[in-house]
Amino acid sequence: MSSQNLHEAIAFAGIADKNPSLYRRLRVALGDPAAWFQVGDSRIALVRDIERERVTQFAIADRVVCPPDFAPPEGFDADRETATAQALAIALKNHGVKLVYVDRTFPMIYSHHLSEAGLQLRYDPLLGVLDRRIKSNEEIEMLAKAQSVTESVMEEICGLIARSRPDADGFLQDNGEPLTSDRVRDIAAESFMRRGYSMAHGAIVATTPQVADCHHAGDGPLSTDQPIVVDLFPRDEASRYWGDCTRTVVNGHPTDEVVAMHDAVCRAKKAAIERLVAGQTAASVHQAVINTLTSSGYIVSRGKTTDEPSIQHGTGHGIGLEVHEPILLDDGGGELLANEVFTVEPGLYGRLWGGVRVEDMLVVGTGRARNLNRLHEGLDWRT
Repeated sequence: MSSQNLHEAIAFAGIADKNPSLYRRLRVALGDPAAWFQVGDSRIALVRDIERERVTQFAIADRVVCPPDFAPPEGFDADRETATAQALAIALKNHGVKLVYVDRTFPMIYSHHLSEAGLQLRYDPLLGVLDRRIKSNEEIEMLAKAQSVTESVMEEICGLIARSRPDADGFLQDNGEPLTSDRVRDIAAESFMRRGYSMAHGAIVATTPQVADCHHAGDGPLSTDQPIVVDLFPRDEASRYWGDCTRTVVNGHPTDEVVAMHDAVCRAKKAAIERLVAGQTAASVHQAVINTLTSSGYIVSRGKTTDEPSIQHGTGHGIGLEVHEPILLDDGGGELLANEVFTVEPGLYGRLWGGVRVEDMLVVGTGRARNLNRLHEGLDWRT
């Protein structure tokens, strides 16, 4: 949309607490219906009157207005969300708007009322995506902080697993109690909570045989001499930006097969990072991982679990106000942009030997990507 065409607007609407693209403009995680629109160079936030002062302080907006400023002659519907949609339609028409560009999150209730008011809507697939892909320096620092805290808890969790004593059957014990996947997740959740973070989407603490499914959260007791994949992805409740880090830990002695898997995964991560440069494609980053792992004798098995170690997923994803954001480092992935932030997380998984995954978070630049991780990537976490 041309910023000078006063008959066109872009609009976002919904619940800012659940809609990161709307939140990014309001900068307040509202739980009530709200909207934000831009006509020419004028940016306007539409929120409840009790939120006006707070939103005025933080929002990327030239004006903050409320539904009563645009009340229809017959009055608003008693439903709060309907009333906000009605107000948005009137506000846009009052600004002379005829065409509204909306994003992938635009709610149907707003589309209905804007259409009823005679406004034309057009879906823009890049709206609310492209601007979030390119992170500001402030956003990168918030992600760096989130990743640092994630690593602190990762070190705590991997150390706990590595130093736990196995019983006669090889099951790990901590303070006289079995160390299970669920218990480790609880410990991680408590540790994050003390730091002001939440595990809104849980965590993965998975070992053989469940880890053969790369997204299995894991359950049951943990054992010595087996690889345990620990994937932590908490949200900083202050900034709302996410951390995401995976390491693999072995209590005791890894098998030769696991050592070989780990070596291949680390080499694949290194190959991916070397390709993570502005102007390259996300597909080429993923292909670097595939080439490394297949040349080491491992197969691709997207969509199914296997007995022998195999490649089950793409190489990584964008991250920011959501833990998974466009674009993917995967087949078909487009051009990388400077200041995008990605996870790079190759892995191998099978029922027989278990799984290995190592994941870092990196900032794309015109030269070598900036790695926001500092933790070692080895299997031994006893010290």
